[in-house]
Amino acid sequence: MYKDFASLLSEAAEAKVPLWRIIAAEEMRLSEIGEHELLMRLDNRLSVMEQSANRALEAPLETVGGLISGVASRHARYAEGRSGLAGRLANRVMAFALSSSEVNAAMGCICAAPTAGACGILPAVLFGLREEYDLSRGELQLALLTASGVGAVITKNATVSGAEGGCQAECGVAAAMAASAAVFLVNGTNEASIHAAAFALMNSMGLVCDPIAGLVQVPCAQRNASQAVNALVSADLALAGMRSIIPPDEVVDAMLRVGHMLPDALKETAQGGIAATPTGKRIAKELFPEDNK
Repeated sequence: MYKDFASLLSEAAEAKVPLWRIIAAEEMRLSEIGEHELLMRLDNRLSVMEQSANRALEAPLETVGGLISGVASRHARYAEGRSGLAGRLANRVMAFALSSSEVNAAMGCICAAPTAGACGILPAVLFGLREEYDLSRGELQLALLTASGVGAVITKNATVSGAEGGCQAECGVAAAMAASAAVFLVNGTNEASIHAAAFALMNSMGLVCDPIAGLVQVPCAQRNASQAVNALVSADLALAGMRSIIPPDEVVDAMLRVGHMLPDALKETAQGGIAATPTGKRIAKELFPEDNK
């Protein structure tokens, strides 16, 4: 049973199989289900992800305070009208990520991957790459399985809680999961998948959790968009042959230690960062006057 990235890679190398094979076997063992049931569960989650990644692309959804209402549809139009500075794929991925964030803020159905606050990152990368490479549903299922194994390793050895580790533990981990899935989807190696995850974590190291008024809207939505692009960048670094100088498991440990070093004001309390700016405080007082007397 794999416990960290090193053992996951070792088991896959010994069996000469892709990562998802090892991850699937462990999931079936723990859940006491067969392969068909596992794939059905994956497909169900993919359906929820697909719905949330698309729902807000056409028209704004009603969110508390309207802080992010319409951000997804506006960005979708931008991505359609031009390639943008970052290119069409990156901008489509950002639109998908913003859509899931907007659905979450509107109390819609999302798939926490690994958390609700980071729900847009993995779907954005999966469905953005499906558009770009005409991928099959089956390929997405296996990519989701790959990502889940990466998330499981980080959850076991560190944290995915913003209250414990800051946004690096939510959006950063989601980016790591998405980066590993992206590498798989373009036929990268097992090693490249894991090092892509490590790059994504390094690129988000120290990211604080500072939601305005305590709502999962700003800067959460924007970080979903930026960390989805981080996943693509990290995947490209690994696909180009770059490897993390720091072993991936040590990167996970560093993320946890950084999270514990962050002050409580920067871990989901809305007492620091942009939440503590004059404008952030004003918005909180306007939205929740009884809580800000």
